[in-house]
Amino acid sequence: MSTVDLLCIGEPMLEFNQSTRDDQSRPLYLEGHGGDTSNAAIAAARAGARAGYITAIGQDAPGESFMKLWADEGVDSSTVLRRADAPTAVYFVRHGPEGHEFTFYRSGSAASRLGPEDVPAETIRHAKILHLSGISQAISTSACDACFRAIEVAKEAGVKVSYDTNLRRPLWPLPRARAIIHAAIAYADIALPSMDDATALTGLEDPDAVADFYLRLSPLVLLKLGKEGSMVATRDGRTRIPGRKVKAVDATGAGDTFAGNVLARILAGDDVEEAARYANAAAALATTGYGAVAPMPRPDAVRALLAEG
Repeated sequence: MSTVDLLCIGEPMLEFNQSTRDDQSRPLYLEGHGGDTSNAAIAAARAGARAGYITAIGQDAPGESFMKLWADEGVDSSTVLRRADAPTAVYFVRHGPEGHEFTFYRSGSAASRLGPEDVPAETIRHAKILHLSGISQAISTSACDACFRAIEVAKEAGVKVSYDTNLRRPLWPLPRARAIIHAAIAYADIALPSMDDATALTGLEDPDAVADFYLRLSPLVLLKLGKEGSMVATRDGRTRIPGRKVKAVDATGAGDTFAGNVLARILAGDDVEEAARYANAAAALATTGYGAVAPMPRPDAVRALLAEG
């Protein structure tokens, strides 16, 4: 059994991301990798954390691509199941006037068939942080139950739980999303809502009100504010961490980059505000290239941006 500090659970997806138009009429798609918690695991590994992943993927070419990716990135895949009866999920990203638009092909995917019986309890017990998201629970009822089982194992073992809202409205009705996400965050030691998600889930539009809401569920709230940065909120106080100005071209995976980096820096011993500053810079740099994984920065680039003041 491999031992990792950060263990993520969810669904990886092969990515096709619109980049440029080769003849001004047909979109050109770049193949890459996505899936929010896989992204977070890779971001954390690039930041120096020992990260691993819990999921199921197909015995297909996209599955092989992910196995190679995790091996190359140093993400432990010993808890990844391979299924011959279900495919690895795929998604497309287009870039329009309202930002990036997603089209998913994930129904019946291998990850959506994950169930409580597939949860690697012993590996979770030896981790320091278990990280999951709303997407991890939205893809199917059995996957939702698997996530609650993973949380149960983590809490019994004294392993911290981190939860990113990552609301995807097409995956489930809002009342169900709200109930399940907030039930899970009530077990979380670290809550990672985005402002957009929080507004949809709570009806609140003020960051301080959002922080107040989630502090009733979790003792530490790291509120993601997009290009405006983030807020670190505890029951003793809160701090706004300004965003970093960069030439952004694609925000796909920026929130996952923030999550992976902030967790990696917390594991490394940074205080939470210091970790959030680092993660802000990493997330900003992740928007300067196309795709979820390729532009994720490594520590030298993050520290160079931080050094700019």
